[in-house]
Amino acid sequence: MSDRQSLPATASEMASRQREISVSEFFLKNRHLLGFDTPAKALVTAVKEAVDNALDACEEAGILPEISVEVSDRSGKSRVIVEDNGPGIVEGQIARIFGKLLYGSKFHKLSQSRGQQGMGISAAGMYGQLTVGKPLHIISRVNGEKLASEMHVSIDTARNQPDIHRKKQLKWDRPHGTRVEMEMEGHYQKGPHSVEVYLKQTAIANPHLSITYKDPQGQELHFVRSTKKLPPRPAEIKPHPYGIELGRLIQMLNNTKSRTLLGFLVDEFSCVGRKTALKIIEIAGTHSDRKLSDRSHPRHIAHVQAAALHKAIQKTRIMAPRTDCIVPIGEKQLLDGLHKELEADFFTVTTRPAAAYRGNPFQVEVAIAYGRPGGAGVEVDATGHLRKKQAEEPPAAENLIAQKDEPVRLLRFANRVPLLYQQASCAITKAVTQTNWRGYGLHQPKGSLPVAPMAILVHVASVWVPYTSESKEAIEPYPEILKEIKLGLQECARRLAHHLRHQTQLHQEYDRRTYIEKYLPHIGAALQDILALSNAERDSTVRKLDDVLHISRTTQRAEP
Repeated sequence: MSDRQSLPATASEMASRQREISVSEFFLKNRHLLGFDTPAKALVTAVKEAVDNALDACEEAGILPEISVEVSDRSGKSRVIVEDNGPGIVEGQIARIFGKLLYGSKFHKLSQSRGQQGMGISAAGMYGQLTVGKPLHIISRVNGEKLASEMHVSIDTARNQPDIHRKKQLKWDRPHGTRVEMEMEGHYQKGPHSVEVYLKQTAIANPHLSITYKDPQGQELHFVRSTKKLPPRPAEIKPHPYGIELGRLIQMLNNTKSRTLLGFLVDEFSCVGRKTALKIIEIAGTHSDRKLSDRSHPRHIAHVQAAALHKAIQKTRIMAPRTDCIVPIGEKQLLDGLHKELEADFFTVTTRPAAAYRGNPFQVEVAIAYGRPGGAGVEVDATGHLRKKQAEEPPAAENLIAQKDEPVRLLRFANRVPLLYQQASCAITKAVTQTNWRGYGLHQPKGSLPVAPMAILVHVASVWVPYTSESKEAIEPYPEILKEIKLGLQECARRLAHHLRHQTQLHQEYDRRTYIEKYLPHIGAALQDILALSNAERDSTVRKLDDVLHISRTTQRAEP
């Protein structure tokens, strides 16, 4: 190495190297942040982003979603085709939606939605572009249009702009909808992180959804909807004052169209009326030398005054955020989805009241499915007699309920979207491990998930889910969110404990009855010899004795 090469760079040389970094270039080099770590994970993420977009579009247009997913896998390269019956995309927006990161309609809206950042499907296209060099192939038709629009779109990563390779109009048999085809470096696999498991969990959380899935072997799976009722559309709300940081408040003051501070507080925030706004302004006056009034112009407020205003907001009693901006799955719908997709002995569901973190409303739902088909269970038949349950194997290829000697399976959801990765860092996992399941009759190693033939489902619905990363795979463990999840888990666990106690009682009674019934034929034979009974009379006597056992059970032990 020469002395020239080892010399430190001058300031001018360092300055000449500085240049702007495109957001597309950044995520191209850091694609793991968007969930494209490995070929197997990239395949599932690509399907997830396309299906989430299709679901959001259908629900926003008031259309019962029907989605078809096809995956092919050959020599380390995968092809994904997702087609929906949604409203379609106008031609002028297709290239921007699929060929530009951070472009969408959800980021500036405070209402529940699956997408938040506007880069999921375009990131999948960018990954395919990077790994196999092929653009996204999109066909979309808007209702009323005679022809569909077809485009091949990639991303110009240096400028974060769409690059249209080919574009034309064509006939399509769908009256409206969108079809996305992408090729990428991918790896198809079975197991808990497979496309099938993602679609199965999506069908549980969205019982109004119908999915047809074709795997690389050509086998088809159908997830049939259990309801034809669409979930209500969430309303859009303004930010709540409690969730605003000082810097954001200053930015809002500078950008508002309101001409008075009173109008700014009432118009720009939710849950702030005239009386509350005047109280905030009054308290702010005690924290600043320069007095604020209801007629102060927002854009003329100094930094010190803004800081006083921010403190006053935190000290003022303000109504909790509105909750019509979030739409939980609902206890009945969630129960229907579980019954449709899971085979279990016991189900219970609870929906917690709405709460808020940092001014953002959220709602938690918890469900438990306990007991695998084929377990040694005891049940009461239609006549009231005890009998062993019939062993049945679930028809689904992937069973989401753990074996009896395995840790329970966690089904984590955020805004109806399954979270398949980064389980350990998720608030849902932390809430489950911090719950004392031993108090409810389950075995639980210290600091771990309980061990039982069970699945625990937790759904967090919010206007802004605090994900731990851009890949949206885990939820940040805010204390408010942990508290609500724990309360939901405890409520379901109490019902499960009641069920387990009842099952234990049934087992004990079944064992006692089995022991007694073993001697009934001998008692019948002895009575026949003593009383000289006929065979028919002997059999009738044995049946009466069995009925006495049954009557004794039903009169002495009330069913739970």
